[in-house]
Amino acid sequence: MATVLPPPSKRQRREELERTQTQQDVAPLLAPELGSFKANFVDSDGNQMTEVIEINFEDASEKNISVLLNTLLERDREDFTPYRFRIHIPGKDIIVDQYPADLLGLLQKHGVENPFETTITLSAEPQSVFKVQAVSRLAHRIPGHGQPILACQFSPNSSSRLATGSGDNTARIWDTDTGTPKHTLKGHTGWVLGVSWSPDGERLATCSMDKTVRIWDPETGKPSGSDFKGHAKWVLAMAWEPYHLWRDDTPRLASASKDGSCRIWVVNTGRTEHVLSGHKGSVGSVRWGGTGLIYTGSHDKTIRVWDSVSGTLVHTLISHAHWINHIALSSDHVLRTGYFDHTKDVPDTEEGRRAKAKERFENAAKINGKVAERLVSASDDFTMYLWDPTNNGTKPVARLLGHQNKVNQVQFSPDGTLIASAGWDNSTKMWNARDGKFLKSLRGHVAPVYQCGWSADSRLLVTASKDCTLKVWNVRTGSLAMDLPGHEDEVYAVDWAADGKMVGSGGKDKAVRTWRN
Repeated sequence: MATVLPPPSKRQRREELERTQTQQDVAPLLAPELGSFKANFVDSDGNQMTEVIEINFEDASEKNISVLLNTLLERDREDFTPYRFRIHIPGKDIIVDQYPADLLGLLQKHGVENPFETTITLSAEPQSVFKVQAVSRLAHRIPGHGQPILACQFSPNSSSRLATGSGDNTARIWDTDTGTPKHTLKGHTGWVLGVSWSPDGERLATCSMDKTVRIWDPETGKPSGSDFKGHAKWVLAMAWEPYHLWRDDTPRLASASKDGSCRIWVVNTGRTEHVLSGHKGSVGSVRWGGTGLIYTGSHDKTIRVWDSVSGTLVHTLISHAHWINHIALSSDHVLRTGYFDHTKDVPDTEEGRRAKAKERFENAAKINGKVAERLVSASDDFTMYLWDPTNNGTKPVARLLGHQNKVNQVQFSPDGTLIASAGWDNSTKMWNARDGKFLKSLRGHVAPVYQCGWSADSRLLVTASKDCTLKVWNVRTGSLAMDLPGHEDEVYAVDWAADGKMVGSGGKDKAVRTWRN
């Protein structure tokens, strides 16, 4: 027998009657009509890209306008190009570089009295100017090292040269086109912990557990001068001076050591220019910024910011509760590649190369029209911090929470808009590089993720894990684009070539592997 509900009581009937007779105030539920404006899209040369179109102010976020422009250009969703927009203020010689959260407010602030009947010119600048395809197959397995491979890096100007450092006390340079060894760099008496190409691609630096740094000529495989001695313990990391800051073809190199110091070397002579001392623990990560600042991350839980010219301390950044594993700069990609870009248009003169390298750095680092080189730090305390030491001093911009275990490595995307972090919780996480907000987790590995590497167009990410695999991810969707099994043991090191054509990896199985699309 079905249950019959009792009839409503007299009070319930009275309350229901009152509700039906009350006029509800709907005004707060209706969003205010902000009106619309006419948008004229032009490219960086001022050429009109589409017809003038009307856009509602409430829908005029930079992301929405980017999607709209791609749609007007009749591109498929997968072929969308992310754009940055510069706003030309009508009737004035003012161009706003940074797209605002409130476009209507910006126009009114600049004295545009009736923006609803005004045509606004928007300069569309593509954030990725070429498209990288996901690597999908093993191109070469190259044996040669006698111990695990601990570090790898492609030359900044070509994917055909890959350098690796190993526990067999040697570094090697490989010809990735043919899958053959090119040079074996012998001289270190301890594990080679790091390899780093100079921004012009004409030198290779290696650092080792034997407390030294060495510079090599990659064409001959011979050492360039004698080894750099001065550190009291292992040398863990290196950073080249950005190309646009070089003086008279005399680059400098910073090296970070377990002895708690960072040294600045004059590469041509091997002379120590400055000893940056002050950390109370091992310095495991170092970055040389485009404005001439050097950043060091240490096991003493602090990051120190130094003036590279005077060797003096500028800031001490204190927030982490455990030692710092890795630091990265928003300008890392352009500083690593110097004057090389996808166009292969290399200036003929030294002045031209410096100017191009400087222009690329400033374009990558500018926020609201001024250079704001950002730093992110990863720690054993499961957290990361986003910093802007130039404009924000010692106060962090944001604390990035979400990892459930230690964070191994962090990397800014080449366009500076995203941060990827690899952790011991088997996941890689994506973050907004402006405000540090969590975006998504990339889950698929079944063991800790050691390293990650971005494609040059910021669309794809490759991760290397203890589970013996590499994985390629579609950053926009967070989905797995390609699973790359092939290693026989843990993968310690991975790098994606700056021209986007190849990924190189190495690990405990001692063989270098290169991957192509």
